[in-house]
Amino acid sequence: MPRPASLRPSAFATLLRRALLLGALAFTMQYAWEYETTRRPLRLASEAPHPLRVEPGGNAESIGRGLHQLGLVSYPWLFRLYVLQRGDGARLRAGEYSLSGTLTLEDLVNKLVEGEVVRHDVTFPEGRALVEMAEIAAAKGLPVDEFLKAARDPTAIHDLDPDATDLEGYLFPDTYDVSRRPGSATRLVARMVHRFREVIAPELPRLAERRLRLREVVTLASLVELETARADERGRIAAVFLNRLKKGMLLQTDPSVIYALRQLGGWDGNIRKRDLAIESPYNTYRYPGLPPGPIGAPGREALQAVMEPADVKDLYFVSRNDGSHEFNETLALHERAVDRFQRRRARVQGS
Repeated sequence: MPRPASLRPSAFATLLRRALLLGALAFTMQYAWEYETTRRPLRLASEAPHPLRVEPGGNAESIGRGLHQLGLVSYPWLFRLYVLQRGDGARLRAGEYSLSGTLTLEDLVNKLVEGEVVRHDVTFPEGRALVEMAEIAAAKGLPVDEFLKAARDPTAIHDLDPDATDLEGYLFPDTYDVSRRPGSATRLVARMVHRFREVIAPELPRLAERRLRLREVVTLASLVELETARADERGRIAAVFLNRLKKGMLLQTDPSVIYALRQLGGWDGNIRKRDLAIESPYNTYRYPGLPPGPIGAPGREALQAVMEPADVKDLYFVSRNDGSHEFNETLALHERAVDRFQRRRARVQGS
């Protein structure tokens, strides 16, 4: 009886060869895939870092093209296919990256998924107002509009200051590390408020003892901050303002007028005699008491100066034009100091 054709040795050998060939091909493809995705270095540690910016809304296809333009991937579709295989298409995070060291495709995708973006230090000096802070943030690549939108929402501080209409005075001046990912400006504002809370927390129990509201302390501290850069004078300047408030005297502080001029769009870097008469609740030459709110962000020392002012009876101070001030208890002594340090200087400059 003859064997069926399907079981003949020649046919069986052919099927076996095909199976082995397909197996070898599958093994080769699998090895090649693993090599391309997890073993082959896209760049070497000796190479200069590659900058990569992933825009908001960027997908695996557009990122793959960007990597191809940088010479990191030979085929954009390979990057896209690998991302799809991992199921990470929706997890690639936008931002600014600096690709350095030895990286495989797997390493690269891990960085994009984890959002290992470049971070920049941004320093906010004491005394800066919200608009000035937004400009500083913008210099580090953060959107001005986003920063100001977050800074003008007082919700984050309402438990401590129910009267706040924005976060003026409550964004603590310090150095922060920031990224350029979407939403970074909003997160930065939140961190600055959190830092303020950390600094002011030890002082909160003392506010009730001294019958002070936090808004009053921060407002007064912002005036102190902008009146002097000398640590040894802050307590004394705070005392002058507090003494004048107790007596119902006008504070007559130039920084509040400058703040008012900025609000009105009239600040050109110079303060003139006529500016002291402008109509604004921040004009402390016209309106008694504290301004409606802070005029900048006070630092820790200025806040401390208001909480622990110098034990003096001074009511006046004038600049000596060297960064320091002359303090006096009486108007007569103050006018002599003004003549000595200010009017005489003006006469000399005018001669």
